[in-house]
Amino acid sequence: MSDSPPAISIRNLRKEYGSKVAVQNLLLEVTPGEVFCYLGPNGAGKTTTIKVLTGLLRPTSGIAEIQGFDIQKCPVDAKKLIGYIPDHPYLYEKLTGADFLYFIADMFGIDRKTATRRLDEYFEIFELMEAKDQFIENYSHGMRQKLVFAVSLMHDPKVLIVDEPMVGLDPRSARTLKTLLREKALKNNTAIFLSTHILSIAEELADRVGVLFRGELLFAGDLDEMETRVGRPGTLEEMFLNMTGEELNEEERKVENLETV
Repeated sequence: MSDSPPAISIRNLRKEYGSKVAVQNLLLEVTPGEVFCYLGPNGAGKTTTIKVLTGLLRPTSGIAEIQGFDIQKCPVDAKKLIGYIPDHPYLYEKLTGADFLYFIADMFGIDRKTATRRLDEYFEIFELMEAKDQFIENYSHGMRQKLVFAVSLMHDPKVLIVDEPMVGLDPRSARTLKTLLREKALKNNTAIFLSTHILSIAEELADRVGVLFRGELLFAGDLDEMETRVGRPGTLEEMFLNMTGEELNEEERKVENLETV
């Protein structure tokens, strides 16, 4: 058995906003090479968890670690290992796409030759080569999202944290991204922590899923374990709604059956 720490370790995490408890008693581990999909309705606490994991928020109590580094006590060591794609990324409008990548490369201490090689690799994958010398202010929403992915992968992170990855992507780019995420997990042993409310993405990509509801983790495991927990087989959507107390009604079930024909 390996003595190396988990890629992500969250222990007894709690985050309060005044009198509101956003996340409570959260216990969770994600291993290297695993694709973990974090599911929950809007307001469940998914983004709060991610902001604590990335050091953007300080927890009220509890610990969040990246490969053994406490994100609060050792923020630089932890953040060197993270690639982060937020749901609403901030970009420097007056830089070109290439300049933005080089700027981030400098922050991570990556030499220019390596940065250029990775620019060529990821801009080609995301079909951004023709726009690399254009100002970001002229990028479409989808192009901005792809640029953020390219930049976040550029330093070969050990942990990739993604909040709603498919926002603004066309079907072709979404397929490219899903293939790339799976390859990073399998070939690079990168841990993927992916928050989404699109259950089909989780069903396609996840090794394990976590279900967060009203700040509490109701379940963490694979789909077979989820079926055992729910007590009957079903789609991920059915099991998710069962866990969160929102069973499909008969009309919704008929529509779902038609969609799967």
